[in-house]
Amino acid sequence: MLIPDGFPGQRMLVLPRPRVREFLNQPGTARLAVTDCGYFPRADSHGRRRATPIGQAIVMACVDGSGWCETEAGRFPVHRGQVVVLPPRQAHAYGADTEDPWTLWWFHAASPEAEAFLAGAGMTAENPVRRPRDLYPIVSLMSEVLSWMERDSTTTSLNAAAGAAWHALTLLASERSRADDAGDVIEHAMEYLRAHIADRVTVPELAAMASLSTSHFSALFKRHVGYPVLQYQTMLRMGRARELLDTTSATVAAIAAEVGYPDSFYFARQFKKVHGMTAREYREQHKG
Repeated sequence: MLIPDGFPGQRMLVLPRPRVREFLNQPGTARLAVTDCGYFPRADSHGRRRATPIGQAIVMACVDGSGWCETEAGRFPVHRGQVVVLPPRQAHAYGADTEDPWTLWWFHAASPEAEAFLAGAGMTAENPVRRPRDLYPIVSLMSEVLSWMERDSTTTSLNAAAGAAWHALTLLASERSRADDAGDVIEHAMEYLRAHIADRVTVPELAAMASLSTSHFSALFKRHVGYPVLQYQTMLRMGRARELLDTTSATVAAIAAEVGYPDSFYFARQFKKVHGMTAREYREQHKG
């Protein structure tokens, strides 16, 4: 038998639904409302089974013990250090392990943008469990969400809770974690590109470092990052070029060489393609 709440030492806040609707319709809000949140220590027999979907995304961080979740894609184990993200408007179930029940920080979030944001970040019913490299900042934000919600239901407090919830979601999205180790492989490749902005680094070279075929590596990179390898490399180089244009008096040709473009004319074409203006126009605009 699954118990939704009522655990010794728990903290829990449920925002009245009329206040949720009022807040989301107010101008100047974050377009996200935390509707429910809490902390359940060693939640023996905890769980819910929702055959009728709800309109909120659910985020649960397991800081101890273990449990499980179910979506239309199947059943997924949940262990200490993992985070469950269940998208809105989809049937689901979840529960604590019977022998080693989990300890959870959790919140529900309603937002017109939540569904599209989660889908774009790969937080879907097919991939509901994530393992962040560092759970602490996410749990810290979830604790902040609960503290603001416990304070009162003024717009100021609800905005602060919404901001912390969005921050937690963006941290989870940036992890790009999956059930396999591909996320770490791609993260290493991204770090290498960031450290070698000016060097000529090819996709086959990066694939070889990861012991993958070029086609497999390229597909993994785009899936995790959202951009092909060379486009990501261009973004890094252009970011560094903007920084040098803003903070130095170096010539455009010198900047081009420093960010990996020995052909300054090619750099000029790339810069204008990305920014819609030449490097000189960019510098004049930002230093005028």
